[in-house]
Amino acid sequence: MKLLLTNSGSYPRIGETPELQELRRTTGAWERGEKTAEELKAAEDAVVRAAVDEQVRAGLDLVTDGQVRWYDPISHLASKLGGIEINGLLRFFDTNFYFRQPVAKGPLARKDGLVVSEYQFARSVSSKPVKPVLTGPYTLAKFTLVEHDPYRGFNTLVRAYAECLAAEMDALAAAGAEVIQLDEPAILKHPADFPILQRAVEYLAHHKGRARLALYVYFGDPGPLYERLQKLPMDILGLDFTYNPKLVSKIVLSGSSKGLGLGLPHEEPPAVRRGSVPRHGLRQDRRKDQAAVEP
Repeated sequence: MKLLLTNSGSYPRIGETPELQELRRTTGAWERGEKTAEELKAAEDAVVRAAVDEQVRAGLDLVTDGQVRWYDPISHLASKLGGIEINGLLRFFDTNFYFRQPVAKGPLARKDGLVVSEYQFARSVSSKPVKPVLTGPYTLAKFTLVEHDPYRGFNTLVRAYAECLAAEMDALAAAGAEVIQLDEPAILKHPADFPILQRAVEYLAHHKGRARLALYVYFGDPGPLYERLQKLPMDILGLDFTYNPKLVSKIVLSGSSKGLGLGLPHEEPPAVRRGSVPRHGLRQDRRKDQAAVEP
């Protein structure tokens, strides 16, 4: 039974020590016009190096860049697209975090890379494989205010985001990404929209190249959608276990045809501790603590 360790996304950008406060100070100075964009990038690069180094030293097998450059999971991608303007702050789900809301003013277009250069930098400073993370088209669309009439049909907006992300996935696969993670937390709040998500994932799966496609859902109980999620054309399914203590038992009984990222608050689920997951190898795939089951 092989255990693999990974960080499934974000990493602390700011700590308590003076050196871990440098990015916050530099960002504030840049916003006031006291630092250049090059100085801000250098500060971000330093934190990415530190985050990657800490993950490698901790023994992780697959690291991320910590999403250090991300202000939030929505505007970091949407703000780089043509046709989008960024509005004010809104709460991100039921958390203490906020995101800057995108406003669709015109046709969406991928002008340049969204995270490709960030992935390439992280890969250049890591001795372990790096996993890029993208917020998915359904979640991006759910948090977008629409002022462009053709996108008032929600399906059309999701498709527009999916086309932009498809081009990004093409570039990430070409750059050597072995796993590409797609985050779709919003679907757990709106399960009736599953056919919309399904169409988007089916479209994006054609653009993963040789990479493995991981779909992560969180901020809700994935149990009611588990069987439908299993049928989507991705290779890894990441689940949040903090909302349903019975989810482990459901998976043990149902099994999985996908690699499973099992999000845990502090420890392995009881079924994993007992070694009772049948017919599967077990690996670990954690944001802080996360087990994963691979067929």
